[in-house]
Amino acid sequence: MAVATAELVERIWARDASVWTGADENRWLGWLDVPGRMREHVLDLEAFAHDAIEDGLTHAVLAGMGGSSLAPEVFKRTFDAEHLHILDTTHPDAIRALDAWLDPERTLAVVSSKSGTTLETQSHFAWLWPRLGERADRFVAVTDPECELDEQARERGFRATWYGDPEIGGRYSALSAFGLVPAALAGVDLGRLLERAHEMEEACRLPEGNPGLDLGRALGEAWIEGRDKVLLGDSPWDFGLWVEQLLAESTGKEGKGLVPVPGEWEEGPDRQLQEVRHADPYEVGQEFYRWEFATAVAGSIMGINPFDQPNVQEAKDRTRAILESGREPDLEPVSSLEELIAQAREGDYFCVQAFVQQTEEADRRIEALRAHVRRETGAVTTAGFGPRYLHSTGQLHKGGPPTGLFLQLVDDPEELPIPGREYGFRRLIRAQAAGDFEALRERGRRVARMRWNDVEVKA
Repeated sequence: MAVATAELVERIWARDASVWTGADENRWLGWLDVPGRMREHVLDLEAFAHDAIEDGLTHAVLAGMGGSSLAPEVFKRTFDAEHLHILDTTHPDAIRALDAWLDPERTLAVVSSKSGTTLETQSHFAWLWPRLGERADRFVAVTDPECELDEQARERGFRATWYGDPEIGGRYSALSAFGLVPAALAGVDLGRLLERAHEMEEACRLPEGNPGLDLGRALGEAWIEGRDKVLLGDSPWDFGLWVEQLLAESTGKEGKGLVPVPGEWEEGPDRQLQEVRHADPYEVGQEFYRWEFATAVAGSIMGINPFDQPNVQEAKDRTRAILESGREPDLEPVSSLEELIAQAREGDYFCVQAFVQQTEEADRRIEALRAHVRRETGAVTTAGFGPRYLHSTGQLHKGGPPTGLFLQLVDDPEELPIPGREYGFRRLIRAQAAGDFEALRERGRRVARMRWNDVEVKA
């Protein structure tokens, strides 16, 4: 497809699916005008957050994955909302740490899932329900209408249910209820946030001087030139966590893909450096929108559907099969770091997939590992904690170009039961690691697995 022009803007706003592949893309464009539409709900959202605080619910836990958790994580960090905890892991030690923080008398649980069936989120809900005394007024759902979670919320009488737009995919939902409900609980001035986002929405209608179009062209034209690694540097308030999912899951398919690389600056022939622009916290809304529009433009240039995720289900299906079999997941070491590094080729990227609890110490060890790999290979490096990355970059790993080197790191924590399940969180996270490893190997990806305690590298 020809490189994007001003005509492309008009066709996107006309919801013309032939801008991409001519499939069902026009069904997934609700995000285009969501900033303006959500301004109508500001008073209700802020009243909901105010009433919760008035009732003594001064802390909140958001249980969600991927598109349900990454924008809330950015809001939490941008607005320093220490009273908001994002639960997007199945590691037993992380959930035990949350248990130590959680005060049942002061905590509101937000259960967030577009499909309403997300395995991790349903497991979190099963754990939180008795932990908060089975009190329905302590629970809120954010989901699409008429799904399993919606039915559960109705049956149990949740405090509130907020609906997403069925025409907005998860990774484009930052400015919908999936992002704005937790933002309200974080104390964000939603009117101010959406006003800035709406300004960007209007700017992205322009044939010239269009910030989303300009960024999308830069992304797509660089990809045509072979510069498919998108360096994000040290983005403010870890905005790169959200961009990772948006770019990877939207473009990583059909053997193509933009590889997002937060935290790296070093230029190279396979790389492009793109700037995250929000020096002021309230610019985050417009930056969400700019990157969403840009990703849609880049998808057009690349000739792919930026709104589906055809390979995400592979690891999920394998995880469920392992859990249903009742067998212990096989997480024995496979290959080694040295053998994996020896397979590196020009234009590759190296990805650390850590199925461990995220702590400051874990972050330091992984950064030391990434630095070691960069010295040895010259490749760009990325890292993600499992199972969160499965809902973020997992699509790219399996559906994108075969240029990834994947190192899976696993530990063996003590079991933590999940009420009403035949398995606990330990078995769940280990099944998720095993399932993704199998999916990567079946696709011929270069992959190794090591025990977390066996990783020793110097920074």
